[in-house]
Amino acid sequence: MLLSAHSGLRYLVLLLGVAVVAYGAYGMIAKRPYDQRMRVLSLLFSATLDLQVVIGLAYLFTSTFYPQLAGHLTMMVLAVVITHIVSAVQRRRAPEQRTYEPHVVGTLVVLAIISFGILAINRPILG
Repeated sequence: MLLSAHSGLRYLVLLLGVAVVAYGAYGMIAKRPYDQRMRVLSLLFSATLDLQVVIGLAYLFTSTFYPQLAGHLTMMVLAVVITHIVSAVQRRRAPEQRTYEPHVVGTLVVLAIISFGILAINRPILG
């Protein structure tokens, strides 16, 4: 059950990541002021990724460990750390200094790390 939840939730994580990148890129291109929607989208992505890691850790502690999981686990923890760093940077900025760029760049990096983490356990990213 945990494996199914963990495997299925990855699609929501990836979809939210793409949504963060798309909305942030639109905001950058249109030179729109930073808004609440970006903050909420980023928060949803971060929270879903956190839930994904919690479910993954629960599964890890209830199943057999194999060597590829070390790479997978390392990549996923790195992805969560980067996601939270982007959020922390944005929170510390004054509202008028917040921009879309940290979300776009950070989320692209996180999506790449997640993809490599999925590939580390010989699973397809989408499939």
